[in-house]
Amino acid sequence: MAQTVEPLVVPDIGKEEKSDPKGDLAPGFLVICWDDPVNLMDYVTHVFQVVFRWPRQKAEFHMLQVHRQGKSVLARESPERAEHYVHQLQSYSLHATMERDA
Repeated sequence: MAQTVEPLVVPDIGKEEKSDPKGDLAPGFLVICWDDPVNLMDYVTHVFQVVFRWPRQKAEFHMLQVHRQGKSVLARESPERAEHYVHQLQSYSLHATMERDA
């Protein structure tokens, strides 16, 4: 005799809402990339895609911001994560720094 398997019913708990990072108690640190006269725009776009796993369009947006405005804020992270990103960008010879978000 074959057993009937009842489907698993999962309660609908809705999507988890993400909080505004500026509303968090812990201060964030900004990862900033600065313009330099050395690196080509295509190279900078490529690095942003690799380091942040961004699609080309987002990487190009930030690259153009660096090129036109002299800098771009790439991320707001915990101190450890921001430092990680800065080191990664620097390993690709980009001028990157981190600073505390006010």
